[in-house]
Amino acid sequence: MITSTNMDNLPPKDTDISKTQLILYLIPIVGFFPSLWNLYQRRGSREQLTVSRLSITLAFIWMSGYLLLTTGAATDFLTLRLLILNSFLTSGYFLVSVWLMFRIIQGKSSRLPGFSNLAERVWRK
Repeated sequence: MITSTNMDNLPPKDTDISKTQLILYLIPIVGFFPSLWNLYQRRGSREQLTVSRLSITLAFIWMSGYLLLTTGAATDFLTLRLLILNSFLTSGYFLVSVWLMFRIIQGKSSRLPGFSNLAERVWRK
């Protein structure tokens, strides 16, 4: 009679590599480049492509908001308020990215309401 061993309960190596890649894609600012490369090649699992699209969308939204707020702060009109708002935007981007990384480590969904749908519509071609 063949019995189950501890080797049967181990997850496959592919899931570990996939989780590591997903976490790499979600690293703030730096993860933009591997995500862009992943979408350019169109290789990878469906989940990898979805996380890549989300990562690029979040980075573009952060970068455009950052540039607009920084430009507005340079005009001497509400300078301090715009810089404070800019720091909140940057902190939010980093916190959302870290939160999504923890969700991937826990094996939960990495979808964000609104942002995931936007990413799918913009980058799916």
